[in-house]
Amino acid sequence: MIAELIAVGTELLLGNIANTDAQMISEKLSALGITVHHHTVVGDNPQRLAQALETARTRADIIITTGGLGPTYDDLTKQTICKTFGRELELHEDILEEIRTWFQTKLGREMPENNVQQALLPVGCTVFDNPVGTAPGCAFEENGVHVLMLPGPPFECRYMFEHRASQYLERLTDGVIVSHEIKIFGMGESSVEEALREPMEHLTNPTLAPYAKLNECMVRATAKAETREAAEALLSPLVSQVCETLGDVVYGVDVESLEAVASDLLRKQNLTLSAAESCTGGLIAKRITDLPGASAIFRGGVVSYTNAVKAHVLGVPEELLEQYGAVSEPVARSMAECCRKLCGSDLAVSVTGVAGPDQDDRGNEVGTVYIALASEEGTICKKLSCGKGRGRDRVRTAAASHVFDLLRRHLSGLPL
Repeated sequence: MIAELIAVGTELLLGNIANTDAQMISEKLSALGITVHHHTVVGDNPQRLAQALETARTRADIIITTGGLGPTYDDLTKQTICKTFGRELELHEDILEEIRTWFQTKLGREMPENNVQQALLPVGCTVFDNPVGTAPGCAFEENGVHVLMLPGPPFECRYMFEHRASQYLERLTDGVIVSHEIKIFGMGESSVEEALREPMEHLTNPTLAPYAKLNECMVRATAKAETREAAEALLSPLVSQVCETLGDVVYGVDVESLEAVASDLLRKQNLTLSAAESCTGGLIAKRITDLPGASAIFRGGVVSYTNAVKAHVLGVPEELLEQYGAVSEPVARSMAECCRKLCGSDLAVSVTGVAGPDQDDRGNEVGTVYIALASEEGTICKKLSCGKGRGRDRVRTAAASHVFDLLRRHLSGLPL
């Protein structure tokens, strides 16, 4: 099955918002075994949308649109699709009542009359109700092409795809498709591909596909079978083979993130953590506190961006700062040790480096980063090169990820 995604919204073309819906849908279609060949973005213009639909129907089995299902004058996705595919719109009283109830219970006011437009849906369609918003979606088939309409707001789009559209699409696929994601940190996509090239070349079902992510990569193992149990039986030995081949750069299978793995290890070992950050500016604390239940394992941290804060808040000896500079192993070690004492945590991590755009006053190049981990057993420190010319955000993100990987390795007894 070939799918094409058409996002509707002038704000996407102007760059006011990112098209995150397309990324989410493409990932989930891949898991369903549906291939996406084209992404298209059009403004709130019925003529250009009609042209995009005419092109898509000639080359795709499934067309999924996002956006343009609201109550305003420029929300014309349904009308344009119905005109293109020769469908009439009809009023769904039950959907209209749901929208009225939404306004009364969620917003505490009466529904404006222009929202009636949202209850107009193509004749004979499968309705996707929307319990998290006011715009229902729908799907229909015309001359062998399935057309699905989803709302544009990311939260509503994700909910509707996961709870409504995916069930519709599953019926179009033959059998069951199951995927597992093998998460990797410390090995690039090309190296992963080289290590797995031989099995990848001979696989047809299941299959392996490497993907580059920000500062890490992933291998997706996918199998198709008549039942989930049969697909899992195909996948299990392959996933084990990949993990064995790649070794300890694999930080988990079907896990959320490096910080999630590190947090789970802290929780299982009943340990607490604190963080002293310089160049990352609080990114480590943010990533760990983004996780539910972080208060059980994270004591707090200090964003010691200047030497004065390193010395007078953390307690880093001024002579270390003067002799070695802020971006150095002795200072990184001291930051972690002082933070551990200050916060009363079992473990403490630190990071200090040059995010750019220029080298520091000691001649350290952009991307030079020191990270440290202090524990009751002592302190370990690593010097990193997070990439000259990669930009501040990339350096900071990479440095934070290395901290979480160092923590993971320490808690798992892996080589550091």
